[in-house]
Amino acid sequence: MIETLLQAILQQIEQPKKDLERNLRALLNEAVSKMDLVSREEIERQRTALNQANLRLNELLQQVEALEEKISNKK
Repeated sequence: MIETLLQAILQQIEQPKKDLERNLRALLNEAVSKMDLVSREEIERQRTALNQANLRLNELLQQVEALEEKISNKK
């Protein structure tokens, strides 16, 4: 009898726990969906693009320096 009572109490406790978990998940999903987030893949794509742009910028800076040196040597 005590075991049956204990089972009944545990079942009554379990349902609100499930409801609370479901409600919290819904709230968290809603909050996350409102945030302006990007995926890790997008961050990696942007990092790659930035690295490539930096490499190209350095190449162009070296070309400008070489041209400036040629101009200054002609004077």
